[in-house]
Amino acid sequence: MAPRRRDVNPTAPPEDYTACDVETLEDHNVSHATSKDNLIEEEGNFKLKKELGLMDGVGIIVGIIIGSGIFVSPKGVLQFSGSIGVALIVWAVSGILSLVGALCYAELGCLIPRSGGDYAYIYEVFGPIPAFPLPVGHPDPHPAHLQHTFPNCEEIPEIPTKLLAAVVICFLTWLNCANVKWAKTVQSVFTAGKVLALSLIIGAGIYHLASGHTENYQKMFYNTNWSVTGISTAFYQGLFSFAGWNTLNFVVEELKEPYKTLPRAICISLPIVTVIYFLTNVAYFAVLDSDAILSSNAVALSFSSEVLGVVTYAMPLFVALSTFGSLNGLIFACSRLFFVGARDGHLPQVLALINTKNYTPVPALVFQGIMTLCMLSTSDTLVLINLVSFSESVFVFMSILALLWLRYKFPNKKRPIKVWLWVAVLFFIVSIFLVVFPVVERPVELGIAIGICLAGVPVYLLCVKLSRKSQKFCAFMSKVTSVCQLLCTGLPEEEDDEEEKQRQEGSGGDGRE
Repeated sequence: MAPRRRDVNPTAPPEDYTACDVETLEDHNVSHATSKDNLIEEEGNFKLKKELGLMDGVGIIVGIIIGSGIFVSPKGVLQFSGSIGVALIVWAVSGILSLVGALCYAELGCLIPRSGGDYAYIYEVFGPIPAFPLPVGHPDPHPAHLQHTFPNCEEIPEIPTKLLAAVVICFLTWLNCANVKWAKTVQSVFTAGKVLALSLIIGAGIYHLASGHTENYQKMFYNTNWSVTGISTAFYQGLFSFAGWNTLNFVVEELKEPYKTLPRAICISLPIVTVIYFLTNVAYFAVLDSDAILSSNAVALSFSSEVLGVVTYAMPLFVALSTFGSLNGLIFACSRLFFVGARDGHLPQVLALINTKNYTPVPALVFQGIMTLCMLSTSDTLVLINLVSFSESVFVFMSILALLWLRYKFPNKKRPIKVWLWVAVLFFIVSIFLVVFPVVERPVELGIAIGICLAGVPVYLLCVKLSRKSQKFCAFMSKVTSVCQLLCTGLPEEEDDEEEKQRQEGSGGDGRE
């Protein structure tokens, strides 16, 4: 079938106001796309390229999950569990539960093969209003990931730190705008660097144990906190440490053979991260006792100063590599959320444009970069982390609910990957815990976050529904889009009729307008 230009604004303004719409500059922009790769546009198949293979997917998941926390402050689990033995059990179980959740997302990603992750699944199953707060009010996590870049410094001036963070954000945003291959190469290098550093820690710790230094493991369950609150908080800390396991679902449309690559990447990545986290903590506990770990501001540095000698001086570099790797992966994946939100009409259609030379969503990346820089204005990163973790938990809960609803509504629908029902129900219970527990612990702070999410309903009705009926507003936005097209040489993507039909079938034929 003949491909068609994807409608980036499903409810376009009246015809007299389409003169400045995105189609008007198509010929002008295509004239600038003269490279061999851009012949894809001439063939009527202009869209984000499928450039991510299996190892790229593994690099994204592993690179995002393993941030600076495991180097600097992996002590939350130990603090609330009270003992080494229970802490190790919590780390292992948290990894297994994260794998269970990721497999549920693999089923969703193959059933609804759209980029955007949680947003796409909530939109397809529950409609546009519940999905609207995700791309519009999604708290950007990037600044929080930069907080531990200098773990061995007691007091860091705030302004130089934020300036460095701004430089890093701008550079990585430019990198992702310039070339997808560059971005994924950098991601692979950073991921390899952090895995190498953790492997060094694991090797040193195991050697220390093998040398007979087992005193810290003589009483593994001594001082265990068996209270419900203590164990629950320990599990919450452990599960949060695996945050990022669902990010590959944000870029499903850019995966080569997504029905194979997505589940395989998940099945490789989560066990790798779980084993690394578990063995790293085994190594820490072999060298440092509980009091030393809980009192340390940088556990990896304390560990390396005991057993690695001069390597201690290189540890901050590994922490920086880990931090920047997580940031690069998040910039790459989360920008697709804004791109898909604009494509569905929830954000200005200019954010759904693709650069005709590099095949990257430049406007979405730039918009995300600006929002991230604005987030640097906050001085309380703990509040930012809490808001991010809570909002992510809410959308994960809704996505798993969507999975169960699709199982009930379309039980015979063909699914490339299908998890056991009890597995989905188990993680649904886990997702409820991740939503309810922080509300009980921090009701006022997270009550504000809930209010922001609920405010999405009137904002949607005002900013999306009513704005589409305003001819002046539509004309203004068309002009803005046209100007941005010239600045970034961008076009909206095209979609084959066959592809659209496949997506409608994937969501059970319940397409949302």
